[in-house]
Amino acid sequence: MSVNICWANTKNFDDSNVVILGIPDESKSHSLRKGTSEAPHKIREISNIRDTYKREDEISTGLPFGGINKKVYDYGNILRTEVNDTIHKIISSSKIPISIGGDHAITTEIVKSISKKYGKVSLVYFDAHPDFIGSSRGYYGSVLYDVLSDIDTKSSVQIGIRTPEQEEIDNIKKYGLSVVTPLDILKNGITKIEESILDKIGQNVYVSVDMDAVDPAYAPGVSVPVPLGLRNLEVVYLLKSIAKRGIVGLDIMEVCPSYDIKDRTSHLASRMIAEVISSMI
Repeated sequence: MSVNICWANTKNFDDSNVVILGIPDESKSHSLRKGTSEAPHKIREISNIRDTYKREDEISTGLPFGGINKKVYDYGNILRTEVNDTIHKIISSSKIPISIGGDHAITTEIVKSISKKYGKVSLVYFDAHPDFIGSSRGYYGSVLYDVLSDIDTKSSVQIGIRTPEQEEIDNIKKYGLSVVTPLDILKNGITKIEESILDKIGQNVYVSVDMDAVDPAYAPGVSVPVPLGLRNLEVVYLLKSIAKRGIVGLDIMEVCPSYDIKDRTSHLASRMIAEVISSMI
């Protein structure tokens, strides 16, 4: 049975400012852990279980502090083959898409669709891995290489990187991509990192979040967990700061519910979506 995310507050697409979109597909994942296609349903389900409250016959939602001032519409799920047309429909109506995957290669198709309207975008990419493989293409490890013609590498940044392959290190240097590691945040502090990111990014900012950017202590239910990651509050703090500057879209990828512990990762993903919406200009 389908369920809307609890942050949805309108049933009318035309009235909305923000559109939630599920893409339950993991066909371009090489992970030994399977199940990210289950994430769109699970994140919505957990949002309703963990972030709503019932008093007598009324159900209310526990909002981020300050509330949500945008009209949020849950579009439901689509096929991977429908990504381009659906994203085009959303952004052509001056709405902001928030997509829930699925494997991270879905981001490639979203970014390509968005760049058709905005030109090259500033990509803010939260991930434990750079996903910058060029020797193999069209999968979740080649996302950055596959969108090179659609992003401005000089105003893009990767956050949370801690397990690159040598080829990815070489590509990062070759294309001048900025990288913020968890150790950078530990050394320099979150506010200094925040300032450097806001100084780096341009006008049309697209944000992509692989949940393995977050340390598995906070987000165990991901496809490829890597220790020494970002804290959940660090990720949310940076997301909110970027959203306040203005974004053209967001995706949350690689939640793997079958490997989660008491649905902690799905709940965190839902809260991250709410915090971003609450901070949008």
